[in-house]
Amino acid sequence: MRAFKFMIPIMLIVGSFSWMMLNKNYQEVPETSRLYITIGAVVVSGVISYFLFPNEEKE
Repeated sequence: MRAFKFMIPIMLIVGSFSWMMLNKNYQEVPETSRLYITIGAVVVSGVISYFLFPNEEKE
């Protein structure tokens, strides 16, 4: 459960940052493709952060 405390904010930060960067620097890319790229970045960052942060604290 501890991993979700870190996973959700990381996914939101990556999603918003990637959407801003794609809209600012790559306007010639169609909007649906930019949306798919952003969704892919959010999913990949969520999976990586889920495995990097432990589920339980060891006491």
